[in-house]
Amino acid sequence: MDAQVNTYSIEAGSWHRLGAHPDKDGVNFALFSAHAERVELCLFDDSGKIEIARLTLPEYTNEIWHGFVPGLKPGQLYGYRVHGAFRPEDGHRFNANKLLVDPYARELVGDVAWSKDHFGYIMDSEEKDLSFSETDSAAVMPKCRVVDTGSYDWKGDRSPIIPWSKTIFYETHVKGFTKLNPAIPENLRGTFEGMGHKAVVDYIRSMGITSVELLPIHFFPDDSMLIDKGLHNFWGYNTLGFFSPANRYYGPNGRDGFRDMVRALHDGGIEVILDVVYNHTAEGNEMGPTLSFKGIDNFSYYRTIPDNHRYYINDTGTGNTVNTSHPRVLQMVTDSLRYWVEEMHVDGFRFDLGTILGREPEGFDQRGGFFDAVTQDPVLSKVKLVGEPWDIGPGGYQVGGFPPGWAEWNDKYRDTVRDYWKDTDNTAPDFAARFFGSGDLYDQRGRRPWASVNFICAHDGFTLNDLVSYNEKHNEANGEDNKDGHSDNRSYNYGAEGPTEDETIIAVRERQKRNFLATLLLSHGTPMVLAGDEFGRSQMGNNNGYCQDSEISWVHWEDLPPSAEELRDFTRRLIALRNAQPLLHRDNWRDGMVIEWVNAGGGPQLPEHWADGGGTTIGALVSRADLEEQDGIWSKMLVIFNPHDGPVPFVLPEGGWRLMLTTDDPTLEDEAVEGGQAYEMTGRSLCLFIPA
Repeated sequence: MDAQVNTYSIEAGSWHRLGAHPDKDGVNFALFSAHAERVELCLFDDSGKIEIARLTLPEYTNEIWHGFVPGLKPGQLYGYRVHGAFRPEDGHRFNANKLLVDPYARELVGDVAWSKDHFGYIMDSEEKDLSFSETDSAAVMPKCRVVDTGSYDWKGDRSPIIPWSKTIFYETHVKGFTKLNPAIPENLRGTFEGMGHKAVVDYIRSMGITSVELLPIHFFPDDSMLIDKGLHNFWGYNTLGFFSPANRYYGPNGRDGFRDMVRALHDGGIEVILDVVYNHTAEGNEMGPTLSFKGIDNFSYYRTIPDNHRYYINDTGTGNTVNTSHPRVLQMVTDSLRYWVEEMHVDGFRFDLGTILGREPEGFDQRGGFFDAVTQDPVLSKVKLVGEPWDIGPGGYQVGGFPPGWAEWNDKYRDTVRDYWKDTDNTAPDFAARFFGSGDLYDQRGRRPWASVNFICAHDGFTLNDLVSYNEKHNEANGEDNKDGHSDNRSYNYGAEGPTEDETIIAVRERQKRNFLATLLLSHGTPMVLAGDEFGRSQMGNNNGYCQDSEISWVHWEDLPPSAEELRDFTRRLIALRNAQPLLHRDNWRDGMVIEWVNAGGGPQLPEHWADGGGTTIGALVSRADLEEQDGIWSKMLVIFNPHDGPVPFVLPEGGWRLMLTTDDPTLEDEAVEGGQAYEMTGRSLCLFIPA
C-alpha cells in the first residue's frame, strides 16, 4: 500500500462513546480492547488506497483506547492496527500487520477483496493458525468512513407503530424483491431506494401487509469459497459491520438511500423490521481471516473452548460464537440496536439464531445478560423483538422459551401445518393448538397470542409454490452436489416433480396453496408471508438460495400465469378479513373467547375423536359475546378443515350460515348455507362460515 507523509496531531479525547464521532473541531476515536498493548489509527485518502497518517491512540481508560484528531471531518477514511500478544493457545490473535474494521464504523467503503493477506497466520504453514503472518492486509480491506449521523433530514418521519395483534410480516430481500421489478427505474433496482420506490410501497400496502422484514442489510462480505465457484452470498448472514449498511445495496443516494427507504415505507404506513445476525461474525473459526474483532480482542469478542482457547465454541455452526457474556460485547450489540432504531428509524428486529444471545457460560438463560439488557432498555423494549429460538448448541431449541416481550418464529407451527395438509395421521390435535396461537407454548407469564410468529415458508426452504410442486430439493446450482439444504421438507408434488401441464395436478396444487395461506392468515398469532408466495413464486425446487444472487432467488414479476393473480386476489381477501375481524387477530388470551371443536358428524370433538389418527377433518366454532352488538364485526364463526384427498360431508350446526370463504373456489363469497345438515366439503379444502 502506498504511503504519504502528513502531519496530524492527536489529543487524549474521550472514552465515553465508542466509534468515530465528529464535532466542529475534529473527530474522536474510541476502541475497546481489554488485552491490546497499543492501538494505531490509520488514516487514508479519499481513494482508500493511500495511507496518509498513522497515529497511536494516546490514552487507555477502562479498557478503551481513545484519541481526538483535530481538523478531521466527516468523510475521512480510517482503520485500526492493534498490537498485542499472538498466542492463539491463550485466545490472543493480535497481528498489527492486519488493518482492522472498527466494530462501530457507521459506514464501510469498498469490500473484502479476498487474499492470503487477510489471514493472521501463514496459510500453507505446517503450524497452521499457530504461525504468524507478516503480510499487510490494508490494500485488500474495506475502509471505515467517519459519518455525521445527524445530518439527514427525516422530514418529520414517525414509526407507524402497528399493534402486535394487527401485524402481518412480509419477509423479503432488498435486491431479490426489486431486481426484476419493471415498475422500478432500472438504476434503482437492487437498491435501498428501489425497495422504497412508490411502486413497491403501493404494492405492499395494497396487499394489506403492515411490516416488511428485510433479510440482513448490515455490511457483509461474500464468502471466498462462493466466489471461487462464481457465486455470491445472497442472504447476508455473515456480518462484518453491525452499524454499517451493506454498500452493495447503495443507489444514487448511497448510505442515505437506506433512510430514504425507511421514510418511504413509513409514509405508506409500513414498518421496517431488520433481520440481524449478532450470533457470529464473518471471521470464521481459528482458520478464518482477521478482519476486525479477532485482531482487536479475540478473547473478549468470541466464546472459546474453556480448556483450549485456541478453538472456538461453535454453537452457530458458522465457526465462531459472539460472546455476549462480556459487558463490552453486550454493549456493542445493544448500542448497534439502538443506533438502528434512533438514527435509522427501524421498527424492530428478527434475531437470527436468537438462542445464542441468551447463552451464558452455563447455557441458555431466559434471564441472561442480553435479555435483561433489552428488557430494561427504554428504547429497545418498545420495538418489535422476534427471536429465531434455536441454535445447534446444547439445549439450543428454545421454542416457547424466550422471555416476556418477545415473539418467536414458531417452527412447530410450520411443520404441523405442512403435515396436516398432507393429511398425515395424528396431526389434528397439534394442528388445533397451532391454529389458535400455540397457547401450550405462549400462554404463560403474560405473553400474548402474537408471541407466536406463524409461517409456512421462509427464505430458508421451499417457497409455497415449490412446497406443493416438489418431493425433493433441487439445489444443484449451488455447487454442493445437492447435499446442502434441508431434506425433510414435508412437501408433496401431487403426481409430478416440478412444473407440469396436467390440469388435475395443477388444480390440486393451487387449492393447497390457498389452504396454506388461508390457514396462516386465519390462525391466531402473528403471520409471516414469504414475499412472492402470494402469487406462487418459484425457485425451481431450490430450497437453499443463500448463494443464489440470480434469477433463482430474485422475485419474478412478469409473464406470470393467470393463477398468480387469482392467488394474489385471494390473499388480499384473507388479509382484509384478518384486519377487519377481532376473532381473527386475537390480542389477549383472556378476552372471553370461546372455542369449541366439532367433528364432521356434527357433534363435539371428544377425546376418542382426537385419538383417532385418521380423523383429521375437524371444525372450530369461535365466539365472543362482547362483540355481538358491533356493526360489521363477527361475534361468531365456524371454520372447517378437510385435508383428505376426497370429499367429506360435514354436518353444520343448526341455523342459517353464510359461507364467507372457501379454498375450493377462490371467487365464492357470502353464499347462504342451511345448517343442521351435511355440507359436502371438497377434498383438501377449508371453509369459513358466519351465522346468517
